[in-house]
Amino acid sequence: MNIVMMTNTYTPHVGGVARAVSALAEGCRDRGHRVLVVAPVFPDAPADEPDVVRIPAIQNFNGSDFSVVLPVPGKLDEALDAFEPDIIHAHHPFLIGSTALRVAASRACPLVFTHHTLYEAYTHYVPGDSTALKRFVVELSTSYANSADQVFAPSESIAELLRERGVESALTVVPTGIDRAAFSGGDAEAGRRRLGIDPQARVIGHVGRLAEEKNLDYLARAMIAAARQDPAVVCLVVGDGPAGAEFDARFAAAGLADRLVRPGAMALPALADAYAVMDVFAFASLTETQGLVLAEAMTAGVPVVALDAPGAREVVDGDNGRLLPHEAPAEAFAEALRAVMGLDGPARAATRQALLETAAAYALPSCVDRALACYTACRAERPERSNRSLVARDEARAAWQRSLRRVQAEWTVIRGMARAAGKALGAERGADERF
Repeated sequence: MNIVMMTNTYTPHVGGVARAVSALAEGCRDRGHRVLVVAPVFPDAPADEPDVVRIPAIQNFNGSDFSVVLPVPGKLDEALDAFEPDIIHAHHPFLIGSTALRVAASRACPLVFTHHTLYEAYTHYVPGDSTALKRFVVELSTSYANSADQVFAPSESIAELLRERGVESALTVVPTGIDRAAFSGGDAEAGRRRLGIDPQARVIGHVGRLAEEKNLDYLARAMIAAARQDPAVVCLVVGDGPAGAEFDARFAAAGLADRLVRPGAMALPALADAYAVMDVFAFASLTETQGLVLAEAMTAGVPVVALDAPGAREVVDGDNGRLLPHEAPAEAFAEALRAVMGLDGPARAATRQALLETAAAYALPSCVDRALACYTACRAERPERSNRSLVARDEARAAWQRSLRRVQAEWTVIRGMARAAGKALGAERGADERF
């Protein structure tokens, strides 16, 4: 098959969606299929990338992980003509997702959509965030899903949520697959040397974007509580983002700045070494669709302590780590971290066996098999669709366009109100300063 994957984020950007797209593309290529990736231009992207088309974009919109794609150049049409796609796979409903929808319709290809993200958790990056905007974003992503021939949900929790929201398209759980060889082959000794971590230290680790939606205030409080209780504890936090300075400040205020190691974002193979350094992995986010880093940590042999939320509850159980109620106090989370680090003997051996079983369940080959089976079914079913099903799909796409216009209108109104309020406050402040 010739598969086109269209995404707002891709390597060399470091992030969950970028890694997911890259892993699936490589997995499909390994099976003999051709994959063309359409993605934004990113700094430091390789000059020569076979089967990748880069589109100009504004990077890190409003401090987010997203890129705002600019008008699509004519070279994309030329590349698609030469590639002759069988499947169009959109990894976002917005921006380049609009292009994916048009490409699929114009070329009579099935459209597959992976719902990677709970998009309503990211509206704070948009000026004038509001409850109405969150509602419209949910409506927009749901309408987009219903315009697709096949929807991939990264976890069963997200599949259930999408059904509750009214997604009627074919829906299949397809987690992001993990390269077991890459993540299980980390060198802990080399990692500790590179990161300046004492060989005897007990390491609480975390990998992820440092941003508001990741519940980092809770994570920092739990790590600080654990570090206060055990002088041998060092906290290794891999990743970057707008909340990084605030995270550092919390440790400094607690007098524990020397117990926090923050190397920034890391890619393989250094990332695998960082996982190998960890004794336990801490995860407090409540907004994930899969929790890719949880499967990566477990593949590296690291047990996890997480809060019960979508994405985490499918991966973490009582055997491979601890799953705490989402309302658990940070002190209870800290105690769980210390308990997992303190496992020894038969309990530690049982945990390691459970980690191996989880790693096998999320191995890349099995996840690629699921995706390819769905691609094949989409191609087989498309010519046999009745006029009624085609009309339903057209209606769904029309609904998505209406939702998009509503979101754009809401954004325009809110942005106008914010600007007006800003000017009014500025004028008022200026008047105050004159008296």
